[in-house]
Amino acid sequence: MLIFGGWHARRMVLLAGIAVGVTDGVVVDSIKGMVSRPRPHEVLAGVRTLDLAKAKPRLLALGKPLREEYSQRGIQASRGNSFPSGHAANNFALATVVAVFYRRWGWLAFLPASLVAYSRIYVGSHWPLDVLVSCFLGAGISTLVMAAAETCWRRWGGRLLPDLHAKHPSLIAP
Repeated sequence: MLIFGGWHARRMVLLAGIAVGVTDGVVVDSIKGMVSRPRPHEVLAGVRTLDLAKAKPRLLALGKPLREEYSQRGIQASRGNSFPSGHAANNFALATVVAVFYRRWGWLAFLPASLVAYSRIYVGSHWPLDVLVSCFLGAGISTLVMAAAETCWRRWGGRLLPDLHAKHPSLIAP
């Protein structure tokens, strides 16, 4: 998309990268450090966790059956990084940007994002409420990032890049 996508696709990729970077690097990591909520398999006995089979490189494990394990309460030390789910937040941030830029078909990006969010519960890594809040968190942060980028472009784009700003007065509008 960066090479062959044109101005519209390049803007989308740039804003998606910023939105995911802010979501993951700033907000999710900060909240994880403050909340320190343990994962389900760290505090409950009998929680099923799924992981890829052992293989090097790890990509080769995709064709093998999954490893299924059941947690035992008190065996593992709690690392406290269940809330929020970075996978769910990042995928919903990306899906929101795609939906805004490609209004007609962009909503389809929420389907794989929802599957990723569900997978975090299915494999036993997150509580359902962690994932639900993370989805809204990712969508909200990406909306704020796009609004801030649009405001900055309208305010300073004409001074910094006058020719480009004259052709494209908005970052988000097609």
